[in-house]
Amino acid sequence: MKIESCKVNHLVNPVGFQMNRTVFSWKVTEAEGKMQRAARIVISENPDMTAPAADTGWKEDLDSLGTEVTALLKPRTRWYWQVIVRSDAGEEQSSDVQFFESGKMEESWTGKWISCDNSEKRHPVFEKEIKPAKKVAQARLYICGLGLYEAYFTEDSGEPVKIGDEYLTPGTNDYNRWVQVQTYDVSEQMKTGGKLSVLLGNGWYKARFGFSAVEDKGYYGNEWKLIGEVHLQYEDGSEDVIGTDDSWTVRRSDITFSNLYDGEHRDAGLPDLPLEKAVFTEAPKGRLSDRWSLPVTAHEVMKPQQLIHTPAGETVLDLGQNFAGIFTLHADVPAGTVVRIQTGETLIDGCFSNANLRTAKSEYIYRSCGKPETIRPHFTYYGFRYVKIEGIPDLRMEDFTGYALYSDIEMKGDVVTDHPLVNQLISNIRWGLKSNFVDTATDCPQRDERMGWTADTQVFSPTACYLADSYAFYAKFLHDVWEEQQENGGRVPDVVPSAGVDSVSSVWGDAATIIPWNVYRFYGDSSILREQYESMKAWVEYIRKTDGETHHWREVFHYGDWLALDHPSGSPDEVKGATDDGFIADVYYAQSIDILAKSAEILGKETDAAFYRELAEAQLDYIRKEYYSQSGRCCIPTQTAYLLTLKYGLSCDPERIRRELLRQFDYSQGKLKTGFVGTPILCNVLSDQGYSDLAYRIVLNEEYPGWLREVKLGATTVWERWNSLDEEGHFTSLDMNSLNHYAEGSILEWIFSNAAGIRPAAPGFRKALIAPQVSGEPAFLKCTYDSAAGKYEVSWQVNEDRRIAIDVTVPFGCSAGIRLPHAPSVVVCNGFPLTQPGVLYAGNYTFSYQMTGAFHHYSIDTQIRELLKIDGITDRIPALKPIEAATEMFKSYTVREFAGQMTKAFLPGQLEEADEELRKL
Repeated sequence: MKIESCKVNHLVNPVGFQMNRTVFSWKVTEAEGKMQRAARIVISENPDMTAPAADTGWKEDLDSLGTEVTALLKPRTRWYWQVIVRSDAGEEQSSDVQFFESGKMEESWTGKWISCDNSEKRHPVFEKEIKPAKKVAQARLYICGLGLYEAYFTEDSGEPVKIGDEYLTPGTNDYNRWVQVQTYDVSEQMKTGGKLSVLLGNGWYKARFGFSAVEDKGYYGNEWKLIGEVHLQYEDGSEDVIGTDDSWTVRRSDITFSNLYDGEHRDAGLPDLPLEKAVFTEAPKGRLSDRWSLPVTAHEVMKPQQLIHTPAGETVLDLGQNFAGIFTLHADVPAGTVVRIQTGETLIDGCFSNANLRTAKSEYIYRSCGKPETIRPHFTYYGFRYVKIEGIPDLRMEDFTGYALYSDIEMKGDVVTDHPLVNQLISNIRWGLKSNFVDTATDCPQRDERMGWTADTQVFSPTACYLADSYAFYAKFLHDVWEEQQENGGRVPDVVPSAGVDSVSSVWGDAATIIPWNVYRFYGDSSILREQYESMKAWVEYIRKTDGETHHWREVFHYGDWLALDHPSGSPDEVKGATDDGFIADVYYAQSIDILAKSAEILGKETDAAFYRELAEAQLDYIRKEYYSQSGRCCIPTQTAYLLTLKYGLSCDPERIRRELLRQFDYSQGKLKTGFVGTPILCNVLSDQGYSDLAYRIVLNEEYPGWLREVKLGATTVWERWNSLDEEGHFTSLDMNSLNHYAEGSILEWIFSNAAGIRPAAPGFRKALIAPQVSGEPAFLKCTYDSAAGKYEVSWQVNEDRRIAIDVTVPFGCSAGIRLPHAPSVVVCNGFPLTQPGVLYAGNYTFSYQMTGAFHHYSIDTQIRELLKIDGITDRIPALKPIEAATEMFKSYTVREFAGQMTKAFLPGQLEEADEELRKL
């Protein structure tokens, strides 16, 4: 038995993170037993675990998904911890000793905020010589630099070495509310002493950012600021603190410009300037806080796949993958030579193009001093696949390297099929996550935006939780949401951090309730609900007050089914869908109330739970009266409205709604018309209603609009719009057209939860439902999902003889309901009969059986054209003989509709007979 994935607040050995509570989690693998019988958590200040500061003792209710242990934490202290587990087979095993280290917490600062002459554009380097008085046992650096900073240490006569492996520190948030502090272990550096230097850039704080951006002016501030402390703990137990003050000196770097949108300029030929003296300055508006942000680090190394000399005479490198990150380039050119590097997402007619980046220049400009050098950006990042390079006449591919930058998240889920286009789609979605998880959940990584649009990540959050351990990432984002709300009376701006965006909309603002609920569903740790409860409640209360007695909430501006394709004008350039904005707003309001009520119940807030349950029912009653006839007809005839109706049970006649939904797809030849609201739930609802065949048809569609069309046109990430590029590879629009948006990548949730069939039946996947929806295309699928509770695996294969083979792995401590597709009521499992649906406990299982039924869902509500594709359908079901007479016009009708038009075509009872036989296919 092994104990793995030991985490505190869903972080591995965190140092300097926010510690308002400590929640411990772990996983058990390679055990003989099936379940945990008891566990014990011990916390100590000593690595040998002596003199415990806290000890739970053996308890049967310690939850491996998240157990809070109250410890008397104090600032700047490392704590060690260990979990010991007993299984139901009598095994007992201790984890390796883990640690977590508190940051400054609420401790006052010795260091002061310092700055320099901000009229000089050359970026400053603040420096301080540090000479330890005694032998150093350990040392820590607590630091924050605004806009961005990189810290270096130089030993005597040595070269500066970067401290830590993070980029874009201190991260992005509302700096007027809070400012993050990072903690670095600098024990090795401080043993001999040397020079501590901190290079500052502009970043989100000091440069143009957001829609209200002004050139050379920051939204949050306009001067560089630095605060820091080095704490030296000597072997004799004494301590020294070296803080920032006016004894620090400032020299000027050769970086002359930087911002997130336009890139960076560096002039290596500039002369040295006289040293300056640091000056005290005012603190930023936001309070200093231990970090929430995960480190943004370099992950995949991206080497050029091709060097292209374009028809326009450009030299372009193709890295083969659209991603977010930086690069290095070896430059050996004469003094004064200007090297210009530009980035873009695609080639147009074989030539470099970044026209879709709008005002973002997305470049790096370097002026050589004549010495060979490897250059890299410090205070920007790019969203790109292609790189145009000017100024290096004999460019070699091996001289350029790209580095994917994203928050330090652990990838947890993967799906592989025998369909190459589907596999590429899955890769595209994964890269969309990586590209837009750069400290905050952005919409795109390349143009003059890169902002935390709340709806994009709201609809993507289930997919994100399948793909990666997203708990800590979303905890930080949700903390940002709550900070914004406290400034705005509970309202959630469309963008977080808002950076001046003060608009608010349903679906977007509902991220405040939906994301924490999704995180709870996937990780089973209720502390996310406890942490965000006031935020969730404030959002619901904001809507309730706005709604009033006149239901005013639905009357304000909302984005609605954004980027849907069913606008009445029929224009593909329209961004608003046909589904009534007020209807969507009302439905999402009901959903947010329901989530709040369930969260209150989980947290033991019974008064709130009762109040919001009643409010949710009242809201649902209003929706039914406002948007539905008494007989259950939905008054909004769109795909999205019908999907919402079925998902939330809004009609008293769901069968009618199903028929109307299928009719909508008949009208569109089986293609989607949905947008931000409808697309994320589209295939999930279809599968839940028994129409997985249609869901597969939509996913596998290679024409416009469809995911696989993008793949066939060369996409390596998910596009913002279904028609971002036309068939010739040209941009269809330059105003709002990203080739790396992950919102439509929410389809991967359906691939995990329905195609693979792994979904939570209890929070954290302690209980799961395994119900794969198999298909003839693809005929093979293998899914691995390392959930919060352990690793699930499902693979299925459909053979030519219609035999289905399914393998399932259920992890330790978990159980799974099993519902096999197209299977008899009793199947053979590991050599024994299993009645299904059944229940599986921890272990490996193999099923093999002859398929019953068909992949497709047929009934008299199926389009005649689709039925006539089945060989000999009227011979197999004689009751359908009348459809052979259907003209081309009638072939678009369903059998039911055809019978309604041709009243004498079917004899009494034939229609019912045909329906019964079709459903057996």
